[in-house]
Amino acid sequence: MTPRSFEKYEGTGNDFLVLDADRWPESEVTPALAKALCDRHTGIGGDGLLWVHLLPAEGAVRLVILNADGSRPEMCGNGVRCVAAWLADRDDLTPGAVVTVLSDAGPRATTLLGRADGQWLVTVDMGLARVADSPDVITVGGRALAVRAVDMGNPHGVIFDPAGDAMEVVGAVTALAAFPKGVNVEFVTRAGDGFRVKVHERGVGWTMACGTGACAVAAAALREGIARPGASVPVTLDGGTLTIAVDPGGRVRMTGPARRVFSGTLA
Repeated sequence: MTPRSFEKYEGTGNDFLVLDADRWPESEVTPALAKALCDRHTGIGGDGLLWVHLLPAEGAVRLVILNADGSRPEMCGNGVRCVAAWLADRDDLTPGAVVTVLSDAGPRATTLLGRADGQWLVTVDMGLARVADSPDVITVGGRALAVRAVDMGNPHGVIFDPAGDAMEVVGAVTALAAFPKGVNVEFVTRAGDGFRVKVHERGVGWTMACGTGACAVAAAALREGIARPGASVPVTLDGGTLTIAVDPGGRVRMTGPARRVFSGTLA
C-alpha cells in the first residue's frame, strides 16, 4: 500500500477513522480494510471508517460509512458530526455554515455552531423518525419487554426500563421480524428531564455512543408520551450527552460535539 494519511475523530466517544477521497480511492475502501484498521489490537482502532468526498460545487460531501466488522450501515449520526468537525479543521466549514452530508440514508443538513473546550459543536437535521405504531413484545428471563421499532435511516429497537440479561435481550430483539437486516438496540432509563441510554450497535457491539440511537430514543419517547414535541431532550450515553429535539411531525434535530483525536500515516 502506498503510504496514505488518515485522521481519527470522535463524537461522544464514538470513534472513526476519516479517509479523504483525494487520498483514498473509493475502490480501496473495502470491508477488509475496515476490519484491519478498526481492530483495536492489531490496527488503529475505531468503531468505523468514514470515507469523505468533497463536492464543493454542491455545498455537500458524500459519505460512505463502514462499521468495524466491515458492514455498511445506512447512517451514523456521530459520524456525520465528525465529518463536519473534519471540514471545520480544514477551514472548509465555518461557524454558522451548513453543509449537506450525502449518505446511504439520504441527505442530512449539518450546521457547524462553533467551538468550545477543544470540540466543535454541530447540529444535524436527522430527517423523519419513523416510529412503529405499537411495540413488539419479547420475553427474556420470564419478563415481557416492549420493543419500539424506530427507523432513523437505519433500524433501532428501543426498550424503556429494560430487564434481564442484556445479550439475551439483544438476541431476542435481533430475531424480531421487524429487523431483517439487523438492529441497533437501545436500553433506556429515565434520568431527570432526559434519558440514560446504553447501545448495542449493529456491526460494532457495545458502543460509547450512537447518534441515531439517541434520536430513536427521543422519537420513541414522544410516541410513548414521556417527551414533549419540540422540547430539547438530553440523552446521555456512555461517551457523553447529545441534545435531541423531535418536532410534532417527527422530524429530528441532534446537537452534540465532535473533535479530532490525532492524525497519522499508514505505511
